[in-house]
Amino acid sequence: MKGITDDLQYSVALLEGGTALCDVIDNHIDDQTLSERNAFFVADLGVIMRQHVRWRTHMTQIRPYYAVRCNSSPAVIEVLAALGSGFACSNKSELELVQSHGIPPEDIIYSGVCKQVSQIKYAAKNGIDLLVCDNEAELRKISRCHPNAKLLLQVTTEASNPSDEMSMTFGCSLKDCRHLLESAKELGVQVVGVRSHISSSCEDDQVYVHAISDARCIFDMGEEIGFSMNILDIGGGFSGSESQLDLINNTVMSVMDMYFPSSCGVSIIAEPGSFFVSSAFTLAVNIICKEVAARDGKDQEQEHLSPNDEPEFQYYMNEGVYGSFSGKLSETPIPPPSVHKQSTSLDAPVFSSSLWGPSGDDLDQVVEHCLLPELNIGDWLVFQHAGAYNLGQTLSTTTNSPTPHVYYVISSRDWQVSRFDMQDTGIAQENTLKSFSLVPYFFNSCQTEAALSIPA
Repeated sequence: MKGITDDLQYSVALLEGGTALCDVIDNHIDDQTLSERNAFFVADLGVIMRQHVRWRTHMTQIRPYYAVRCNSSPAVIEVLAALGSGFACSNKSELELVQSHGIPPEDIIYSGVCKQVSQIKYAAKNGIDLLVCDNEAELRKISRCHPNAKLLLQVTTEASNPSDEMSMTFGCSLKDCRHLLESAKELGVQVVGVRSHISSSCEDDQVYVHAISDARCIFDMGEEIGFSMNILDIGGGFSGSESQLDLINNTVMSVMDMYFPSSCGVSIIAEPGSFFVSSAFTLAVNIICKEVAARDGKDQEQEHLSPNDEPEFQYYMNEGVYGSFSGKLSETPIPPPSVHKQSTSLDAPVFSSSLWGPSGDDLDQVVEHCLLPELNIGDWLVFQHAGAYNLGQTLSTTTNSPTPHVYYVISSRDWQVSRFDMQDTGIAQENTLKSFSLVPYFFNSCQTEAALSIPA
Protein backbone atom coordinates (compact mmCIF):
# COMPACT_ATOMS: atom_id res chain seq x y z
CA MET A 1 0.00 0.00 0.00
CA LYS A 2 1.32 3.39 -0.99
CA GLY A 3 1.13 6.03 1.67
CA ILE A 4 2.56 7.29 4.89
CA THR A 5 5.82 5.37 5.16
CA ASP A 6 6.85 5.06 1.52
CA ASP A 7 10.61 5.54 1.11
CA LEU A 8 10.96 6.54 4.80
CA GLN A 9 14.08 5.24 6.52
CA TYR A 10 14.53 5.42 10.29
CA SER A 11 18.12 5.95 11.36
CA VAL A 12 18.55 4.13 14.66
CA ALA A 13 21.66 4.70 16.75
CA LEU A 14 23.20 1.38 17.79
CA LEU A 15 24.61 1.76 21.30
CA GLU A 16 27.62 -0.43 21.98
CA GLY A 17 29.96 -0.95 24.89
CA GLY A 18 29.27 1.21 27.91
CA THR A 19 27.20 3.86 26.13
CA ALA A 20 24.00 4.48 28.10
CA LEU A 21 20.80 6.36 27.29
CA CYS A 22 21.84 9.21 29.59
CA ASP A 23 25.01 9.63 27.50
CA VAL A 24 22.87 10.08 24.39
CA ILE A 25 20.68 12.67 26.13
CA ASP A 26 23.74 14.55 27.41
CA ASN A 27 25.24 14.55 23.94
CA HIS A 28 22.10 15.94 22.31
CA ILE A 29 21.74 18.62 24.99
CA ASP A 30 25.32 19.70 24.35
CA ASP A 31 24.56 19.89 20.66
CA GLN A 32 21.26 21.77 21.20
CA THR A 33 22.98 24.27 23.51
CA LEU A 34 25.13 25.27 20.57
CA SER A 35 22.10 25.78 18.30
CA GLU A 36 18.41 26.53 18.90
CA ARG A 37 17.84 24.63 22.16
CA ASN A 38 14.72 22.92 20.85
CA ALA A 39 12.97 20.20 22.86
CA PHE A 40 13.59 16.63 21.71
CA PHE A 41 12.73 13.01 22.47
CA VAL A 42 15.09 10.06 22.77
CA ALA A 43 13.32 6.75 22.12
CA ASP A 44 14.90 3.47 23.20
CA LEU A 45 13.33 0.88 20.90
CA GLY A 46 14.91 -1.86 23.00
CA VAL A 47 12.50 -0.97 25.83
CA ILE A 48 9.53 -1.73 23.56
CA MET A 49 11.07 -5.06 22.64
CA ARG A 50 11.71 -5.93 26.29
CA GLN A 51 8.14 -4.98 27.20
CA HIS A 52 6.95 -7.36 24.51
CA VAL A 53 8.99 -10.13 26.14
CA ARG A 54 7.38 -9.27 29.51
CA TRP A 55 3.96 -9.46 27.93
CA ARG A 56 4.63 -12.87 26.43
CA THR A 57 5.96 -14.10 29.78
CA HIS A 58 3.07 -12.88 31.94
CA MET A 59 0.21 -12.95 29.43
CA THR A 60 0.93 -16.07 27.42
CA GLN A 61 -2.70 -16.69 26.41
CA ILE A 62 -3.57 -13.06 25.58
CA ARG A 63 -2.59 -11.53 22.25
CA PRO A 64 -1.84 -7.79 22.36
CA TYR A 65 -3.52 -5.35 19.97
CA TYR A 66 -1.51 -2.16 20.42
CA ALA A 67 -3.62 0.98 21.02
CA VAL A 68 -2.24 3.27 18.30
CA ARG A 69 -3.72 6.47 19.76
CA CYS A 70 -1.28 6.12 22.67
CA ASN A 71 1.74 6.77 20.44
CA SER A 72 1.51 6.71 16.66
CA SER A 73 5.22 7.06 15.87
CA PRO A 74 5.77 4.98 12.72
CA ALA A 75 8.90 3.39 14.22
CA VAL A 76 6.83 2.10 17.15
CA ILE A 77 4.27 0.63 14.76
CA GLU A 78 6.98 -1.09 12.75
CA VAL A 79 8.66 -2.62 15.82
CA LEU A 80 5.40 -3.98 17.22
CA ALA A 81 4.30 -5.24 13.81
CA ALA A 82 7.59 -7.13 13.50
CA LEU A 83 6.95 -8.68 16.92
CA GLY A 84 3.54 -9.96 15.82
CA SER A 85 1.22 -7.52 17.57
CA GLY A 86 -2.23 -6.65 16.33
CA PHE A 87 -3.42 -3.02 16.34
CA ALA A 88 -6.43 -1.12 17.74
CA CYS A 89 -7.13 2.07 15.76
CA SER A 90 -9.56 4.81 16.75
CA ASN A 91 -9.78 6.75 13.45
CA LYS A 92 -9.02 6.69 9.74
CA SER A 93 -5.52 8.19 9.98
CA GLU A 94 -4.49 5.45 12.40
CA LEU A 95 -5.99 2.81 10.12
CA GLU A 96 -4.02 4.21 7.18
CA LEU A 97 -0.81 4.32 9.22
CA VAL A 98 -1.11 0.70 10.31
CA GLN A 99 -2.07 -0.47 6.82
CA SER A 100 0.98 1.31 5.40
CA HIS A 101 3.11 -1.13 7.38
CA GLY A 102 1.46 -4.08 5.67
CA ILE A 103 -0.67 -5.17 8.63
CA PRO A 104 -3.43 -7.50 7.35
CA PRO A 105 -7.02 -6.33 7.97
CA GLU A 106 -7.77 -9.27 10.26
CA ASP A 107 -5.12 -7.98 12.69
CA ILE A 108 -6.78 -4.55 13.02
CA ILE A 109 -9.60 -3.46 15.34
CA TYR A 110 -11.48 -0.26 14.57
CA SER A 111 -11.92 0.62 18.24
CA GLY A 112 -13.51 4.07 18.23
CA VAL A 113 -16.97 3.92 19.77
CA CYS A 114 -18.26 7.04 17.95
CA LYS A 115 -17.40 6.58 14.28
CA GLN A 116 -17.84 8.92 11.36
CA VAL A 117 -19.89 7.39 8.55
CA SER A 118 -17.18 7.99 5.93
CA GLN A 119 -14.65 6.22 8.15
CA ILE A 120 -16.92 3.21 8.63
CA LYS A 121 -17.18 3.03 4.84
CA TYR A 122 -13.38 3.26 4.62
CA ALA A 123 -13.05 0.30 6.98
CA ALA A 124 -15.56 -1.68 4.90
CA LYS A 125 -13.73 -0.88 1.65
CA ASN A 126 -10.41 -2.00 3.11
CA GLY A 127 -11.66 -5.23 4.66
CA ILE A 128 -11.35 -4.06 8.28
CA ASP A 129 -14.28 -5.92 9.71
CA LEU A 130 -13.67 -6.00 13.48
CA LEU A 131 -15.44 -2.95 15.00
CA VAL A 132 -16.41 -1.90 18.52
CA CYS A 133 -20.01 -0.90 19.30
CA ASP A 134 -21.85 0.04 22.50
CA ASN A 135 -25.22 1.55 21.53
CA GLU A 136 -28.12 1.10 19.11
CA ALA A 137 -27.52 4.29 17.13
CA GLU A 138 -23.96 3.17 16.34
CA LEU A 139 -25.25 -0.32 15.54
CA ARG A 140 -27.70 0.99 12.94
CA LYS A 141 -25.00 3.20 11.41
CA ILE A 142 -22.69 0.20 11.05
CA SER A 143 -25.44 -1.98 9.59
CA ARG A 144 -25.97 0.58 6.79
CA CYS A 145 -22.31 1.31 6.02
CA HIS A 146 -20.54 -1.96 6.81
CA PRO A 147 -22.91 -4.96 6.56
CA ASN A 148 -19.97 -7.40 6.80
CA ALA A 149 -18.77 -5.96 10.11
CA LYS A 150 -17.98 -8.22 13.03
CA LEU A 151 -18.79 -6.44 16.27
CA LEU A 152 -17.23 -6.46 19.69
CA LEU A 153 -19.89 -5.32 22.16
CA GLN A 154 -18.25 -2.87 24.58
CA VAL A 155 -19.57 -3.36 28.10
CA THR A 156 -19.09 -1.50 31.37
CA THR A 157 -18.33 -3.45 34.51
CA GLU A 158 -20.51 -2.96 37.58
CA ALA A 159 -17.48 -3.38 39.81
CA SER A 160 -15.63 -0.51 38.11
CA ASN A 161 -14.65 2.49 40.20
CA PRO A 162 -17.56 5.00 40.01
CA SER A 163 -15.03 7.82 39.59
CA ASP A 164 -13.58 6.21 36.45
CA GLU A 165 -14.92 8.51 33.73
CA MET A 166 -14.11 6.10 30.93
CA SER A 167 -16.21 3.34 32.50
CA MET A 168 -19.10 5.76 33.11
CA THR A 169 -19.06 7.23 29.62
CA PHE A 170 -18.40 4.32 27.29
CA GLY A 171 -19.94 0.88 27.13
CA CYS A 172 -23.44 -0.48 27.56
CA SER A 173 -24.63 -2.00 30.82
CA LEU A 174 -25.10 -5.73 31.21
CA LYS A 175 -28.90 -5.33 31.34
CA ASP A 176 -28.90 -3.49 27.97
CA CYS A 177 -26.88 -6.16 26.17
CA ARG A 178 -29.78 -8.45 25.29
CA HIS A 179 -31.61 -5.62 23.52
CA LEU A 180 -28.48 -4.74 21.54
CA LEU A 181 -27.90 -8.36 20.62
CA GLU A 182 -31.50 -8.74 19.48
CA SER A 183 -31.27 -5.53 17.44
CA ALA A 184 -28.06 -6.75 15.80
CA LYS A 185 -29.78 -9.99 14.88
CA GLU A 186 -32.70 -8.11 13.32
CA LEU A 187 -30.32 -5.89 11.35
CA GLY A 188 -28.23 -8.85 10.18
CA VAL A 189 -25.02 -7.59 11.84
CA GLN A 190 -22.69 -10.19 13.26
CA VAL A 191 -21.60 -9.95 16.91
CA VAL A 192 -18.45 -11.99 17.54
CA GLY A 193 -17.36 -10.99 21.03
CA VAL A 194 -17.20 -8.71 24.04
CA ARG A 195 -14.84 -5.88 24.92
CA SER A 196 -14.40 -4.69 28.52
CA HIS A 197 -12.79 -1.55 29.89
CA ILE A 198 -10.75 -1.71 33.11
CA SER A 199 -8.82 1.23 34.55
CA SER A 200 -5.02 1.20 34.29
CA SER A 201 -4.83 1.92 38.02
CA CYS A 202 -6.87 -1.13 38.90
CA GLU A 203 -5.24 -3.39 41.49
CA ASP A 204 -8.50 -5.03 42.61
CA ASP A 205 -8.75 -8.56 41.27
CA GLN A 206 -12.53 -8.57 41.81
CA VAL A 207 -12.97 -5.99 39.05
CA TYR A 208 -11.43 -8.44 36.59
CA VAL A 209 -13.51 -11.29 37.99
CA HIS A 210 -16.74 -9.32 37.50
CA ALA A 211 -15.76 -8.22 33.98
CA ILE A 212 -15.04 -11.78 32.86
CA SER A 213 -18.17 -13.10 34.58
CA ASP A 214 -20.27 -10.46 32.79
CA ALA A 215 -18.64 -11.40 29.48
CA ARG A 216 -19.62 -15.02 30.05
CA CYS A 217 -23.25 -13.94 30.57
CA ILE A 218 -23.19 -11.97 27.32
CA PHE A 219 -21.65 -14.88 25.41
CA ASP A 220 -24.48 -17.07 26.70
CA MET A 221 -27.07 -14.47 25.63
CA GLY A 222 -25.48 -14.28 22.20
CA GLU A 223 -25.56 -18.03 21.74
CA GLU A 224 -29.27 -18.10 22.69
CA ILE A 225 -30.00 -15.45 20.07
CA GLY A 226 -27.95 -17.26 17.43
CA PHE A 227 -24.52 -15.63 17.40
CA SER A 228 -21.27 -17.57 17.33
CA MET A 229 -19.06 -15.48 19.62
CA ASN A 230 -15.36 -16.29 19.82
CA ILE A 231 -13.42 -13.15 20.93
CA LEU A 232 -12.99 -11.76 24.44
CA ASP A 233 -11.20 -8.39 24.53
CA ILE A 234 -10.22 -7.32 28.05
CA GLY A 235 -9.42 -3.83 26.73
CA GLY A 236 -6.60 -1.51 27.63
CA GLY A 237 -5.49 0.11 30.85
CA PHE A 238 -2.26 -1.78 31.48
CA SER A 239 0.05 0.25 33.70
CA GLY A 240 3.01 -2.07 33.16
CA SER A 241 3.63 -2.55 36.88
CA GLU A 242 4.80 -6.00 38.00
CA SER A 243 1.98 -6.12 40.56
CA GLN A 244 -0.70 -5.59 37.91
CA LEU A 245 0.82 -8.15 35.55
CA ASP A 246 1.09 -10.66 38.39
CA LEU A 247 -2.53 -9.93 39.33
CA ILE A 248 -3.74 -10.60 35.80
CA ASN A 249 -1.53 -13.65 35.39
CA ASN A 250 -2.53 -15.25 38.72
CA THR A 251 -6.13 -14.20 39.26
CA VAL A 252 -7.52 -13.40 35.84
CA MET A 253 -6.17 -16.42 34.05
CA SER A 254 -7.62 -18.79 36.64
CA VAL A 255 -11.01 -17.10 36.14
CA MET A 256 -10.54 -17.39 32.39
CA ASP A 257 -9.99 -21.12 32.76
CA MET A 258 -13.29 -21.35 34.63
CA TYR A 259 -15.46 -19.23 32.32
CA PHE A 260 -13.58 -19.53 29.01
CA PRO A 261 -11.57 -22.78 28.99
CA SER A 262 -9.29 -23.30 26.02
CA SER A 263 -11.63 -26.01 24.75
CA CYS A 264 -14.35 -23.40 24.05
CA GLY A 265 -12.29 -21.88 21.23
CA VAL A 266 -12.52 -18.26 22.44
CA SER A 267 -9.55 -16.03 21.58
CA ILE A 268 -8.45 -13.74 24.42
CA ILE A 269 -7.01 -10.38 23.36
CA ALA A 270 -6.15 -7.04 25.01
CA GLU A 271 -5.29 -3.48 23.93
CA PRO A 272 -2.16 -2.33 25.80
CA GLY A 273 -0.82 1.10 24.86
CA SER A 274 1.30 2.89 27.44
CA PHE A 275 2.53 -0.51 28.63
CA PHE A 276 4.74 -0.69 25.53
CA VAL A 277 5.80 2.91 24.97
CA SER A 278 5.64 5.00 28.15
CA SER A 279 9.07 4.10 29.53
CA ALA A 280 10.66 3.93 26.06
CA PHE A 281 10.57 7.71 25.45
CA THR A 282 12.44 10.47 27.31
CA LEU A 283 11.72 14.15 26.67
CA ALA A 284 14.25 16.96 27.17
CA VAL A 285 12.92 20.53 27.37
CA ASN A 286 14.53 23.92 27.82
CA ILE A 287 13.65 26.65 30.34
CA ILE A 288 12.72 29.78 28.37
CA CYS A 289 11.32 32.03 31.11
CA LYS A 290 11.36 32.30 34.89
CA GLU A 291 9.19 34.11 37.43
CA VAL A 292 9.35 34.36 41.22
CA ALA A 293 6.29 34.38 43.49
CA ALA A 294 5.94 34.79 47.25
CA ARG A 295 4.12 32.17 49.30
CA ASP A 296 0.90 34.19 49.09
CA GLY A 297 1.01 33.80 45.31
CA LYS A 298 1.79 37.45 44.50
CA ASP A 299 4.40 37.87 41.81
CA GLN A 300 7.56 39.54 43.04
CA GLU A 301 11.11 40.02 41.95
CA GLN A 302 13.42 37.81 43.98
CA GLU A 303 15.46 40.72 45.28
CA HIS A 304 12.31 42.21 46.87
CA LEU A 305 11.73 39.14 49.03
CA SER A 306 12.72 39.44 52.68
CA PRO A 307 15.39 37.05 53.98
CA ASN A 308 12.70 35.00 55.78
CA ASP A 309 10.59 34.49 52.65
CA GLU A 310 11.28 31.31 50.74
CA PRO A 311 10.48 31.92 47.06
CA GLU A 312 8.35 29.85 44.76
CA PHE A 313 9.47 29.64 41.16
CA GLN A 314 7.40 29.43 38.01
CA TYR A 315 9.35 28.10 35.07
CA TYR A 316 8.18 28.25 31.46
CA MET A 317 9.39 25.55 29.07
CA ASN A 318 9.49 25.36 25.30
CA GLU A 319 6.91 22.53 25.36
CA GLY A 320 3.50 22.46 27.06
CA VAL A 321 0.10 20.81 27.07
CA TYR A 322 -0.61 22.06 23.53
CA GLY A 323 2.42 20.13 22.29
CA SER A 324 4.46 17.32 23.77
CA PHE A 325 2.56 17.27 27.07
CA SER A 326 -0.85 16.94 25.41
CA GLY A 327 -1.49 13.86 27.54
CA LYS A 328 -2.05 16.24 30.47
CA LEU A 329 -5.29 17.39 28.81
CA SER A 330 -6.61 13.82 29.12
CA GLU A 331 -5.42 13.68 32.74
CA THR A 332 -2.42 11.50 32.00
CA PRO A 333 -0.15 12.17 35.00
CA ILE A 334 3.13 13.94 34.25
CA PRO A 335 5.93 12.74 36.57
CA PRO A 336 8.30 15.38 37.99
CA PRO A 337 11.39 15.89 35.84
CA SER A 338 15.06 15.65 36.68
CA VAL A 339 17.42 18.55 36.17
CA HIS A 340 20.12 18.03 33.60
CA LYS A 341 23.26 17.32 35.58
CA GLN A 342 25.33 20.04 33.94
CA SER A 343 22.98 22.87 34.94
CA THR A 344 23.24 22.71 38.74
CA SER A 345 25.27 21.15 41.53
CA LEU A 346 23.96 18.03 43.29
CA ASP A 347 23.87 19.69 46.74
CA ALA A 348 21.98 22.83 45.65
CA PRO A 349 18.94 23.77 47.83
CA VAL A 350 15.51 23.00 46.38
CA PHE A 351 12.45 25.25 46.15
CA SER A 352 8.76 24.84 45.49
CA SER A 353 8.30 25.11 41.72
CA SER A 354 5.64 24.87 39.02
CA LEU A 355 6.24 24.11 35.35
CA TRP A 356 4.35 25.76 32.47
CA GLY A 357 4.25 25.58 28.70
CA PRO A 358 5.05 28.57 26.46
CA SER A 359 1.52 29.61 25.50
CA GLY A 360 0.69 31.78 28.54
CA ASP A 361 -2.64 29.96 28.80
CA ASP A 362 -3.92 29.17 32.30
CA LEU A 363 -4.49 25.58 31.17
CA ASP A 364 -0.88 25.21 30.05
CA GLN A 365 0.39 24.02 33.43
CA VAL A 366 2.44 20.85 33.04
CA VAL A 367 3.43 20.21 36.68
CA GLU A 368 1.54 21.98 39.47
CA HIS A 369 4.13 21.43 42.19
CA CYS A 370 7.60 19.92 42.46
CA LEU A 371 10.84 20.59 44.30
CA LEU A 372 13.71 21.81 42.13
CA PRO A 373 16.94 23.72 42.62
CA GLU A 374 16.82 27.27 41.34
CA LEU A 375 17.12 27.15 37.56
CA ASN A 376 18.11 29.72 34.99
CA ILE A 377 16.88 30.45 31.48
CA GLY A 378 18.60 28.01 29.15
CA ASP A 379 18.74 25.14 31.66
CA TRP A 380 17.37 21.72 30.70
CA LEU A 381 14.79 19.42 32.34
CA VAL A 382 14.46 15.74 31.46
CA PHE A 383 11.10 13.93 31.66
CA GLN A 384 11.19 10.15 31.72
CA HIS A 385 8.23 7.89 30.90
CA ALA A 386 7.14 10.40 28.24
CA GLY A 387 6.05 7.97 25.53
CA ALA A 388 2.30 7.78 26.17
CA TYR A 389 -0.10 10.36 24.71
CA ASN A 390 2.64 13.01 24.43
CA LEU A 391 3.77 12.85 20.80
CA GLY A 392 0.79 14.53 19.13
CA GLN A 393 1.22 17.45 16.78
CA THR A 394 1.04 20.91 18.34
CA LEU A 395 -2.60 21.76 19.12
CA SER A 396 -2.12 25.51 19.10
CA THR A 397 -0.46 27.80 16.61
CA THR A 398 0.21 30.36 19.32
CA THR A 399 3.29 28.60 20.73
CA ASN A 400 5.35 28.84 17.52
CA SER A 401 7.39 25.88 18.78
CA PRO A 402 8.74 23.33 16.31
CA THR A 403 7.60 19.74 16.76
CA PRO A 404 10.30 17.98 18.82
CA HIS A 405 12.49 15.54 16.96
CA VAL A 406 12.81 11.92 17.98
CA TYR A 407 16.26 10.33 18.20
CA TYR A 408 15.91 6.55 18.01
CA VAL A 409 18.42 4.30 19.76
CA ILE A 410 18.83 0.61 20.59
CA SER A 411 21.57 -1.28 22.38
CA SER A 412 23.46 -3.93 20.45
CA ARG A 413 22.27 -6.56 22.95
CA ASP A 414 18.58 -5.61 22.54
CA TRP A 415 19.01 -5.65 18.78
CA GLN A 416 20.43 -9.17 18.76
CA VAL A 417 17.77 -10.50 21.14
CA SER A 418 15.00 -8.86 19.11
CA ARG A 419 16.06 -10.67 15.95
CA PHE A 420 15.43 -14.01 17.64
CA ASP A 421 12.08 -12.80 19.01
CA MET A 422 10.98 -11.72 15.54
CA GLN A 423 11.93 -15.09 14.10
CA ASP A 424 9.67 -16.69 16.74
CA THR A 425 6.68 -14.72 15.40
CA GLY A 426 6.94 -16.54 12.08
CA ILE A 427 7.32 -13.30 10.12
CA ALA A 428 9.77 -13.51 7.24
CA GLN A 429 13.05 -11.76 8.02
CA GLU A 430 12.92 -9.67 4.86
CA ASN A 431 9.63 -8.16 6.03
CA THR A 432 10.81 -7.08 9.50
CA LEU A 433 12.08 -3.58 10.28
CA LYS A 434 12.78 -2.98 6.61
CA SER A 435 12.66 0.80 7.13
CA PHE A 436 15.35 0.75 9.84
CA SER A 437 18.91 1.83 9.13
CA LEU A 438 21.32 1.09 12.00
CA VAL A 439 24.01 3.72 12.53
CA PRO A 440 26.85 3.06 15.03
CA TYR A 441 26.64 5.70 17.76
CA PHE A 442 29.78 7.71 18.41
CA PHE A 443 29.65 9.81 21.57
CA ASN A 444 30.13 13.54 20.87
CA SER A 445 29.91 13.00 17.12
CA CYS A 446 27.74 15.87 15.92
CA GLN A 447 27.80 14.55 12.38
CA THR A 448 26.29 11.22 13.41
CA GLU A 449 23.75 12.90 15.69
CA ALA A 450 22.51 15.15 12.92
CA ALA A 451 21.84 12.07 10.81
CA LEU A 452 19.67 10.59 13.57
CA SER A 453 17.22 13.47 13.80
CA ILE A 454 13.78 12.32 12.68
CA PRO A 455 10.49 14.25 12.96
CA ALA A 456 7.97 12.70 15.35
